[in-house]
Amino acid sequence: MAMSIDAGEGPKSEPNVVPMIDIFVSMRGSSAQEVEQRVAIPMEKLLKEIPGVEYVYSTSMPGQALVTVRYYVGVSENDAVVRTYNKMYSNFDLIPPGASRPLIKVRSIFDVPILAMTFWGRGYSSHELRQIVEEANVAVKQVDNVSETTIIGGTRRELRVTLNPQRLAAYHLSPGAIARAFQLSNQRSISGSFAQENREFVVETGRFISDAGDARNMVVGVFNGQPVYLGDVADVADGPGEHSNYVLFGYGGAVKKASGDEYPAVTLAVAKRRGTNASIVAKAVIDKVDSMRGVAIPDNLQVTVTRDYGETAKQKSNDLLKHLLLATLSVTLLVALALGWRESGVVLVAVPGTLALTLFIFYFHGYTLNRVTLFALIFSIGILVDDAIVVVENIVRHFRLPQNQGRPWGEVAVEAVDEVGNPTILATFAVIAAILPMAFVSGLMGPYMRPIPVGASAAMLFSLAVAFVVSPWAALRLLRGEKKAAEHIDESQTWTRRVYRRVITPLVESATRRWIFFAGVVVLLLAACAMVPLKMVLVKMLPFDNKSEMQVVVDMPAGTPLERTLAAEQAV
Repeated sequence: MAMSIDAGEGPKSEPNVVPMIDIFVSMRGSSAQEVEQRVAIPMEKLLKEIPGVEYVYSTSMPGQALVTVRYYVGVSENDAVVRTYNKMYSNFDLIPPGASRPLIKVRSIFDVPILAMTFWGRGYSSHELRQIVEEANVAVKQVDNVSETTIIGGTRRELRVTLNPQRLAAYHLSPGAIARAFQLSNQRSISGSFAQENREFVVETGRFISDAGDARNMVVGVFNGQPVYLGDVADVADGPGEHSNYVLFGYGGAVKKASGDEYPAVTLAVAKRRGTNASIVAKAVIDKVDSMRGVAIPDNLQVTVTRDYGETAKQKSNDLLKHLLLATLSVTLLVALALGWRESGVVLVAVPGTLALTLFIFYFHGYTLNRVTLFALIFSIGILVDDAIVVVENIVRHFRLPQNQGRPWGEVAVEAVDEVGNPTILATFAVIAAILPMAFVSGLMGPYMRPIPVGASAAMLFSLAVAFVVSPWAALRLLRGEKKAAEHIDESQTWTRRVYRRVITPLVESATRRWIFFAGVVVLLLAACAMVPLKMVLVKMLPFDNKSEMQVVVDMPAGTPLERTLAAEQAV
């Protein structure tokens, strides 16, 4: 369990597939109401004038404003960025006094970290952990396709200067004079150059403050003709800064080695670049961190992967591939029970060929293999075998007809395919007509659901071609062994024919039974439809993602100290 507590409140935005842009403006010393009236509201009015903008949100805080612009689905991200920059930069003259220039940042789904690694260990302080993670962060950024890294938790190194009011008064100095002395002394500049012995030398003056000793020896003033050093009027300490957040790590009760203790921790979050494989990037980052063991990362320091979307994505893809295989085998088994194992082999040959051609269409359109595209393939299996089943069943029926005994099987197969050709084509295009309109769904769900109608429609067209070309060829090859057996088969004595006649004969002979059967079908249909309004089943476009994560948000009153918030969360 990794717990993070942030000091203060900050706006957070959920990642989205639509273009979203955050605009930050600071106005120091202003209240939230003043920031809202002078910065946020005028910016909202300007941003709403941009074509393609759907919503504009704003958050006003003391000294700062955040405005989020959300564009319509389908607007190019590059166009959205250009429009926003043009609108902001062309209205710089409207910036109120005291406000900074707007800082514009693009937000997208690719900003969400795919990997989070939490560093923790017994005896390590948050400051030490931060220094180790910063070393690891430099190495992780060198991994291919890593987009952005974020360090969460730990305390930064800082020089703490504690002024002594009595000493300042004794040397006639003020805190402002100390601040100006820091600005003048903590810099390095090129002052000139000179040539000597056929070489050019560059003269640099000044130096940056690197430790507490440099700070103590910095001259901050003159008193009675003698220099006054910072160490004369202040105490200087070089070490960890104050906590702005707390990140702790501990195991829950479900883990055998759980002790109930929590340790300081620092988390390194990694995001990937657009269009790259999350599984490959996450594995490369983990391998990079493991290679730093004993060099930059101590051997006794624990590194726990607290989030790995690459592994979960791989697991979900493998599960869908398994269901894809199960669906194919189930359809083949069903055909084997109804027609025979040789006939099921003909259908089994048609499925991989159709799926391979459908994958080519996905590649041509730029779709990747993900949950939606794999679901489209699974959804297609149930309908793409229809054409092959119809063709194979009719070929088998013609093979078993008495008048076709002794005729060339190739000629019989052509007649069988020709007999069901027109109905099969009509049925295929009827299914496509029912599925394809989903490709024109607008709004947020359009990009998500488009692979399903595109893939299913392509699969139906390819299944039709495979049924007319591949299935007859496979039937001639696989059904050769049934040629002699077909001469002795009485089609009227098969078990499927007997079961069918027992069920359908009473309905044909009795009008009362027919009406009762139709009424039962209508009742079952209405009962199935009633399950939705009665909430017996939940209707959702995509299922909830089953992640091994849980987030508990504790909202404390404004002004609550960070340490009290930490105690409240630990109590939870």
